[in-house]
Amino acid sequence: MSPRITRAWGRTFASARGSRNFRLFLTGQFISAIGTWMTFTATSWLILTLTTGSGTALGINAALAFGPVLLLGPWGGVLADRFDKRRILTCTQGTAAVVSLTLATIVFTDVVSLWMVFALSLASGIVTSLDNPARQSFYVEMVGEGTLTNAVSLNSAAFTGARIIGPAAAGILIATVGMAICFLIDGISYLAVLTALLAMRSAEMHVQRRSTRERGHLAAGLRYVWETDALRRPLVVMAIVFTFVFEWQVLVPLLANRTFHAGPGAFGVLSAAAGLGSFVGAILAANRNSRPSMHGLGVWLVAVGVTMALVSVAPTLPVAIVLMVPIGFFAMSFMITGNTMLQLEAKPQARGRVMALYGVVFLGSTPIGAPLVGWLAGILGARLMFLAAGALAVAVAVVVLGSRTGSRVTRDDLTVEPVAVLDGPEAATA
Repeated sequence: MSPRITRAWGRTFASARGSRNFRLFLTGQFISAIGTWMTFTATSWLILTLTTGSGTALGINAALAFGPVLLLGPWGGVLADRFDKRRILTCTQGTAAVVSLTLATIVFTDVVSLWMVFALSLASGIVTSLDNPARQSFYVEMVGEGTLTNAVSLNSAAFTGARIIGPAAAGILIATVGMAICFLIDGISYLAVLTALLAMRSAEMHVQRRSTRERGHLAAGLRYVWETDALRRPLVVMAIVFTFVFEWQVLVPLLANRTFHAGPGAFGVLSAAAGLGSFVGAILAANRNSRPSMHGLGVWLVAVGVTMALVSVAPTLPVAIVLMVPIGFFAMSFMITGNTMLQLEAKPQARGRVMALYGVVFLGSTPIGAPLVGWLAGILGARLMFLAAGALAVAVAVVVLGSRTGSRVTRDDLTVEPVAVLDGPEAATA
């Protein structure tokens, strides 16, 4: 292997090479994410089966799964800033396993009905609203700020690598064995994350200062984000995009089922193709040294919009599958850029609350966008919705690229008074 390739390989996996704790977590996340994507695929197909192809039902389920993030996500950020993140994750991951195993049981025993699926999706959403802020802000405690961008990229690569395997495996299993096995595998896969969390060494953690317990904790975090341009601007852009553009859980199954009149195998392959693109995007992001910026967000968003418009006119299923690869690549690059911007610009004591707001716009936007997109797709069709979403992405990107906000604002440039931003008088020395 040439020295150049060796250096590139070392840069790509820098955070994993330097942190045993992160290697454990990354491995556990990858295994668990395979199960998560299997459940995602099987749940969508289960709903289509129970409702004879209702896009509205898919939208309602997505709203129930991600709706709790809107209400509980910010409070999850408060918990992440105040308590031990590893303990929070142990509790949430264990609870998520119980939800998946319950779904496996009711499907296997053939007592499942639509309201049960909705109820378990709601339970999963509650768990996610508490899990996501702790998990997003846990990376810096495992690797430190020096390799944080690399760690976020590798975690995204693991999740999207699982996206290649999970949907494809689920499609095969649904067609040959049934949906229950997908939920069972997901429930068991959580053991990988739980084992990793329990095996970590506390002495190797990059301990972050925890915020104090005071009134106005949540309000201070919200005010901090709103008054900080480097945080507010990317969050607003991502809120629009996640709400109305990235509604894959509604559009992709409808594209397979209604547009191309294909079965679960085609749905799995479409999702896996997007996962392949996302995986490549995450790996390449892990090898970049440049600091993320608003300009980067705009560029990736243009690429997403153009490719979605091409999917809307795809003449055959194979062409649509091929186009899902660059969509996944560009969408993942957009998300990693936004995620890393927020983590690097946030004060350590407020990082949990900042990433909770990221979770709100990333996951909590779904209850607003998914029912609307599902309803419109049921009327207009998946093709027109892909075209409309792509056009909106390009329009937002034009505003971002045409504004004067493309320059990066660092944490050192922030004008918000630290005492007002953080919690407790000691925050002034941060």
